[in-house]
Amino acid sequence: MSNETAVLETSLGPSLRRWRVLNRIKQEALACDLSVSQSRISRWESGLALPDKVARRKITRLLSAQPASAADKALLDLVTQASEPVHLVCDLTHRLLAISPARAREWHLPVAQFMNRPLWRFASDGIRAMEFKLADYGWFEPQSADIVFATEPVDFPEISIPESRIRISRMPLSDGSFARLVREAPGDAFRA
Repeated sequence: MSNETAVLETSLGPSLRRWRVLNRIKQEALACDLSVSQSRISRWESGLALPDKVARRKITRLLSAQPASAADKALLDLVTQASEPVHLVCDLTHRLLAISPARAREWHLPVAQFMNRPLWRFASDGIRAMEFKLADYGWFEPQSADIVFATEPVDFPEISIPESRIRISRMPLSDGSFARLVREAPGDAFRA
């Protein structure tokens, strides 16, 4: 199993529950849409079971960030015009949605090569460790605070990640999915 698959399997159930609660969708209705039982939805959300490939694809499609509204596009514009290093990814899949010029300068290839592609393979050990602890910090709850954590420097042929404190913020999109704003945090804001 790849690390990307492990992350998806770890966060899929809690992400599904958060999406369902925030969008006021009952387990029974979702079960009907996915052609499964309500108890299966409950087991997925609690982490007692994992969806099969077909169900996982349907859930991933449902939860993947698809910025489409004017408000979503304004968020993308804010990120692409930011003067500080910042980028926006799909909270579930880590697919790049937008990037600031300052962040793009840290990367060694044109931004077009990264857009709409998952960035997970470029995660440092610190980023990977935090990803598997998100639930411990309430990330999947309907109301969650930003999470700040440290990462070590990593150089890939495509991307460099400097040693820094990273702040991640969950941003709701108009379709009920979530994006994750990733930016540097001040040194005194360390939380995790």
